Amino acid sequence: MDYHFNCYNVFIIFINNPKRILAIANKEQLSTIVTKLEFAGITYAFEIAIWCLAIITMAKFVNLLCKDTIILRRPKKYLRGLKLLVLICATIFYVYAYSMYSNHIHNRKKMEHVEFQVIKTSHYNNVLDQFTRNPVRLFVIISMQRSGSGWFETLLNNHMNISSNGEIFGQKNRRQNLSSIINTLDRVYSLDLITRSSKNGCSTAIGFKWMLNQGLMEHRKEILHYFAKKGVSVIFFLRRNMLCRLVSILANSFDKHAKLLNGMHVSHVHSPKEALTLSKFKPTINVSSLKSDLGEMESTAMKALEYFNSTRHIIVYYEDLVKNPYKLIQVEDFLDLPRMELSSRQVKIHNGPLSEHIKNWEDVKKSLTGTPYERYLRVDY
Repeated sequence: MDYHFNCYNVFIIFINNPKRILAIANKEQLSTIVTKLEFAGITYAFEIAIWCLAIITMAKFVNLLCKDTIILRRPKKYLRGLKLLVLICATIFYVYAYSMYSNHIHNRKKMEHVEFQVIKTSHYNNVLDQFTRNPVRLFVIISMQRSGSGWFETLLNNHMNISSNGEIFGQKNRRQNLSSIINTLDRVYSLDLITRSSKNGCSTAIGFKWMLNQGLMEHRKEILHYFAKKGVSVIFFLRRNMLCRLVSILANSFDKHAKLLNGMHVSHVHSPKEALTLSKFKPTINVSSLKSDLGEMESTAMKALEYFNSTRHIIVYYEDLVKNPYKLIQVEDFLDLPRMELSSRQVKIHNGPLSEHIKNWEDVKKSLTGTPYERYLRVDY
């Protein structure tokens, strides 16, 4: 009630003696009035500011009219009519301010009785729980070209918690020297390097694919030290049958120039029709260097296993994964991730016996028979 009394007094003073209001405004004493104009302890600062501005403006205007009245000697009825108009405007504003005050008090009382209920979202809780239980695991897939590592990586990326960033060292500028390699590794594991394979979801396992001929073997000591320092887990993904790998290498090399699929080169396909188109090409294998080529492939893979044997690692073979998808569960357990059913859209290009995919099959068969590489002539998956 104190507020309403103050408002009323101010309006009456303005009507009876506008020069007094003007004097107050000129002496900068309006702050005292604003301090008293509170709605239950909450000041409507914006509305009061407008109100004060209106009072000052009207006071000055009426004062000017009073001066003009002295000079021009206007009739008193004119001034009385103006005072009546100001009183009406002030009354309207007073009613508006009171209604705003009443609504505020009413809403405030309603808010005091509002009950808040926390809605539990099971998915959010599960994701948060996974982050709490499973710290981010850093990993690297060490492999060789045309060993099925692309298919394997798509399977891993099908897991909601895995983000494998592809073959990042395929770009030569990232492996020019040891410094560029370490810098690239730091960017990958700190999530600063974004690739087409990167995911924005809840990733608790971050990694990429690294081929043996992309600077890994040349700087193995420094990289091994980096893996140990950062706690990087190693997934070896290799192919047992090196002859199958050689066929895939030659076919892929041919398609880079031939571009059999609508004038475009692709390394992986997603439909049986595309796979059939690419598999029609049968490479001719150089028999004279075949045994040494296969021996070099085996030696490179064995050296990699030996060099990085001290790391926390797991070995996965392409042939084993094709025959037994349970191998994926072993990888999930290795990365300490929840088990999920994983799938890939990629389709295998070369199916069936090798005799259907090598043009000079009889020469190859004759060259390898009776040697340690004879086992490669049989495809057991």
